[in-house]
Parts: sequence; structure tokens; C-alpha cells
Amino acid sequence: MTAVALGAEAMISAFIPAYSQVLPQSADYVRILPEIVLSIFGIIVMLMEPLLDERTGQRVLGRIAFVGTLAGIAATWFMAQSPGTAFWNMVQVDGFSVFFHVLVIAIAAVVILSSYEYMSVQRIRAGEYYALILFGVVGMALMSSAVELVLIFIALEISSISSYVLTGFRRHEAASAEASLKYFLLGSFATAFFLYGVALMFGATGSTNIDQISRTLQSGPIPLLAFVAVAMMFVGLGFKVAAAPFHVWTPDVYEGAPAPIVGLMSTAPKAAAFAVLLRIVFVINVPGQFWLVWVSAALSMTLGNVGALVQNNVKRLLAYSSIAHAGYLLVAFAAAPDMGTSAAMFYTASYAAMNLGAFAVVSHFANAGERYVTLDDYEGLGRSSPLLAATLTVFLLSLIGIPMTGGFFAKFYVFSAAVKANLIWLTVIGVLNSGIGAYYYLRIIVVMYMREARKAVPLTRIPLSLGVALAACIAATIYLGIFPSRVLQYAQDSAQQLVRQSLPEPATPSSPPISVAREPL
Repeated sequence: MTAVALGAEAMISAFIPAYSQVLPQSADYVRILPEIVLSIFGIIVMLMEPLLDERTGQRVLGRIAFVGTLAGIAATWFMAQSPGTAFWNMVQVDGFSVFFHVLVIAIAAVVILSSYEYMSVQRIRAGEYYALILFGVVGMALMSSAVELVLIFIALEISSISSYVLTGFRRHEAASAEASLKYFLLGSFATAFFLYGVALMFGATGSTNIDQISRTLQSGPIPLLAFVAVAMMFVGLGFKVAAAPFHVWTPDVYEGAPAPIVGLMSTAPKAAAFAVLLRIVFVINVPGQFWLVWVSAALSMTLGNVGALVQNNVKRLLAYSSIAHAGYLLVAFAAAPDMGTSAAMFYTASYAAMNLGAFAVVSHFANAGERYVTLDDYEGLGRSSPLLAATLTVFLLSLIGIPMTGGFFAKFYVFSAAVKANLIWLTVIGVLNSGIGAYYYLRIIVVMYMREARKAVPLTRIPLSLGVALAACIAATIYLGIFPSRVLQYAQDSAQQLVRQSLPEPATPSSPPISVAREPL
């Protein structure tokens, strides 16, 4: 008995160290579980595509991809139960990263639903289309939780490469091929700027970890290389969010890309890039970046709204609108960390709901070959299809910022944060630009309800999948406009977690080191 007890004791003592090493490693994988799940479903779609008939395979592959997004959201819930860092402090799971995970995966789910009919009408093969959406979302989700600049670059490339290919999916249209090539070439330059900024930041601080960079910069004089590095990283991310003066690609790319993909490009990659910007602006906190953000915000709002005034193509109009909304979001970045972060998070969610819905309507109305995308085509839509016109009107009113919609509270919180940070002139520019923006949004509504149709535009019934997508977007837009407090409270709690990461505190082996918060601007 004694020998047996000693043997059991030896086995247990040998097992415990091995188990203690396996457990943290398994926790690491839980903290990237959504990315793993989305990648698996993307691979399944690619493997199933050659095995299915082209006609029946369209919806089957779409349903597999949609189930993948639902599984990704469920995996995010499991990930949220295990907050902390993973893989040698390269990934951080907190309320901030969970928020953006849910947001980008939900956007992908709505885009997939709105693509069923589009793929059939446009006669586009579906396999790689849905797989690329899932793989792109893997990169976007990873961008929101990565706290290591090299990992952020890798995630950015995963997202970008998928977007480049998806942009050119209308293979028979010259405009789509041109859009893809332009997006690829300009995006490559922008990515090079970001990567060079990462290299310069490593040269200035000896690290590419955001928390370590923040501590190093606050421990002594800030080298000139750090200022240049932040500016170059801002150029790379400014391209992804279509902020001026890095916006020149946006109208042409949005016009040539498939309409559902434009809805994806204008929301999910922007949300991921803004998540990275929030960490860089409010955690790294290099003095002087305020003016860079201020100028870019003012330029984006002004150039975006003024450019939209003269557009007759609805996709180009919404492209310039997207530039303007990037400017409104950057206003929050110029504010204090706690107020600005929560306002930017709420604005990102509201903008995603209303813009996705608008592009879902455009994709359905455009018909085969996307022939009906001009304002003249929308004449009399209020009579020929009251439901479709009313749906688009809700999204346009939210983009204006009319009360009872998510767009109203989104702009209200952003401008409130700017006023509290004493950014009076930037707030004035934003309010004036909101008035300009109201003109071209109302112009679409006037065309739909107050003009007679001068040509016949074929209208088909709204399919169930598109109806579900539009209903989800409308529900989110109205919910955020009537009951914004719950989402805003979550955003504020997440913002406080992000700010606490930048407060000085003695580092311990069980908790990651953190850095000093920026003073309100």
C-alpha cells in the first residue's frame, strides 16, 4: 500500500506541472477562438465548392458561411469569458476587443444574407466569394484584439488581400477590374507606410508591443523617430478608413465593386482600423498627434460632403458620404480618451447598421449588371415599391442624424465629447458639415417620393434572406436611436478598460504592464 501511495504521489506530482503548462496554452487558443472558427468555416466553404452543382451550390455555400458567422459570434461569447492576454502578450481580450469582434462578425453575417440574391442575379460563382468574406473577417477581428504592431500588420494584410479580390468579383465589368487594381496598388503603398512606421517605432523604442512602447516613451524624452512613426502609421490606417487626404481611391473603388462588398468595405474594415487607431492614439499617446487627427477630421468631413453634393451615381454619393463619416469619427479621436473612445465605438456600431442597410437596398435595386444606380433610376420608387423606398428612407434619415435613429445619438455623443474637450472649432465644422450632408441625403428622398418615374425600372420581390438582413439593420438603427444607453454603457466600460491600460501601475507577473493615460485635449 505504501509503495502504491508513493507511486500515485509521484504520478500526480509529475502530472500537475504538465497540466499547468497545457492549461494556459489552451486559454490562449480560447482567446483567438472566433478567428479559429471563422477560418475553419472558410476552409469548409472552399472544400465544398467544387463538390456542389453551380446552381444549387450558391445558397448551400452561403448558408454554410452564414452559420460560420453565427458560430463566430458564439465563439466570441466564449472568448469573452476568458479575458486577459495570450501568446506572449500579443493578443488582449477585453470588453473593447469583444465589442469589435461582435460588430465585424455581425456585419459579415448581414453581408452574406444580402449576397444570396445578388450572386444569383449577377451570375457570380459563390465558393471563393463567401470564403474570402470569412477570411477577411478573421483579419479584421484579429486587428481589434492585437496589441503587437507586427501582428496588427499581419491581420491588416489578411483583411486587405481578401478585400482586393472581392472588389474585382464582377469579372465581366471593366469598372470592377479597374477598381480592384486601383485598390490593390494604392492599398499596397498605404500598407508600406504602416509597416515602415512600425519599423521606425521599433527603432525608437526597441519594442513593437503597444503597452511597452507607451511605457518607454513616457519614461524619458520622446525621440523624433516616434513622431515620424506615428504619422506614418496614421497614413496607413487613414487609407483603410478612407480619411482625407488618403481618400482618393474611395469613389472609384466603391463604384466598381459589388454592392454588398461595398457595404462590407465601408463598415467592417473601417471598424477594425478604427479599433487599431484607438489603441495607437490613446495608449501609445505621442504628443502632437492631436493636430494630425484634427486636420484629417476637418478635411474628411468637408471634402466628403462637398464631393457628395455633385454626384448622380448613388454608389459614388455614398462613397463620399463614407469619407465624411470617417471625419465625424475622427472628431472623437481628438477628444479625451474616456469620452472619445466610447463615442467612437458607439458611432462605429450605428454607422455600420445604417450604411449596411443602405447598400443592401442599392444591391437589390441595381439589378443585373448593376444598371440602375443613378438618382434618375430612383424616381418614383415611393410609388412603385413603397416598402423598399421606406426602408431606404429610414437609413438615409439616420445618416443625416434625425432623432429616433442611431445616427442622431452617434453624432450627438461625438460632438458632445468634442465640446467637453474644448474642441469648439472642430465641433462647429462638424455641425456645418452635417447640414451640408442633409441636402444630398434628402435629395434621394425627394427623388423617390416627389418625382414621377421617367423610365421603367424592373423590380423584383424582396427575397427572404435580404428581408432578414434589412430587418436586422432597421432594428439596430431604431434600437440605437431609442434605447442607446445599454450599448453606450458597454462602450463606456470598455473605454475605461482601455484607459486603465495606460495608467501607471507596478507590473506583476500575473498582469500585463500598462502605461500612462493621455491628458484630455
